[in-house]
Amino acid sequence: MFRKLSLALAASLIVTGAALADPIEGNWKTASGATAAIAGSGGAFAITLKTGKHAGKRIGSFKATGDAGYAGTITDPESDKTYNGKASLAGSSLTMKGCVLGGLICKSQTWTKM
Repeated sequence: MFRKLSLALAASLIVTGAALADPIEGNWKTASGATAAIAGSGGAFAITLKTGKHAGKRIGSFKATGDAGYAGTITDPESDKTYNGKASLAGSSLTMKGCVLGGLICKSQTWTKM
């Protein structure tokens, strides 16, 4: 009896953990066609390129701001320049935005969930 109860409890914890995963987590197809993985915990997320010319390079760090929004830094892997970044999630699309000069000049791309 105790064994069945323990297995049921373990299974429910696994399912609950998966259900609580943030929707930004997972693999995303970038505008350049590379795959980026977003992973994290406690509301903080790291972005690492998994494929392409810069595979293995960490290119971002974000924190959840609420309402499917995120803020942090994003690095252009070509130039190695880091920018203030924002991300917003809408369905299976993630809009990534990097800005300079306090947000006066920004560039954005849309990534698609894989």
